Amino acid sequence: MLRLREHTHPVLTDEGGAILSEHTGRWSYLTPTAAAAVMLLLDSTTEEEAASRFAERYGIPSGQATTDVRAVAQTLTGQGLTHDAPEPAPRRRRWRRWRP
Repeated sequence: MLRLREHTHPVLTDEGGAILSEHTGRWSYLTPTAAAAVMLLLDSTTEEEAASRFAERYGIPSGQATTDVRAVAQTLTGQGLTHDAPEPAPRRRRWRRWRP
């Protein structure tokens, strides 16, 4: 089961999507199939269930669906957007002195 971190806001549609991380201030943009994989991962109890539903939805072999769904989950984890990932470091702001 995939769980997004608090302060992470998904905007997911069948046409694609994006996920905003408030910690980093960055958007992660998703293709339509990646957005579908995220929706299924969030709605399913296991990664295998999500992959099975993904294969059914797109009419692809279950092995390919498992690989695709796992790649999406690992990418989100690598970007620090899921509970399995280490806490992302907040972005530091750099202030410059104003010079006339």
